Amino acid sequence: MPPHKPDPAKVGAALDAQLIALDEPAYDGHGGLAELLGACVAAVLRAYDRQIHPEREVTRFAVRHLLDRLATSAPGRTVEVRVPPYAAVQCVEGPRHTRGTPPNVVETDALTWLELATGRLTWAQATADGKIAASGSRADLSDYLPL
Repeated sequence: MPPHKPDPAKVGAALDAQLIALDEPAYDGHGGLAELLGACVAAVLRAYDRQIHPEREVTRFAVRHLLDRLATSAPGRTVEVRVPPYAAVQCVEGPRHTRGTPPNVVETDALTWLELATGRLTWAQATADGKIAASGSRADLSDYLPL
């Protein structure tokens, strides 16, 4: 499945709303969509670091961007990775899942996903801390993270 292509204007507006909440200047507009989405990831992580609840829309773009990167780097449909309520993707080569609940599921919250994907948190740490619900024999994403 190809990565989601969000509207850059909507991404920019969401990012600027988060930057305002962080009392930072608006995004300068340099770079393409990938840079804009990367700036969303960084802004959401800064919000969490400052113990500020990040804006919902920018969090959705950040989570979706990193899930799409995972699906691109580990193509397949064997594992479903869920970050409710923001997004879910299927990834990892192997037996294809077509109906019902997938046999290999990883579910976590937005902060944990962003930290895993960016290398701030290891799979082993997140698992030991109970921050990941993983089921199925292929539900270990440690070989694919950080992105």
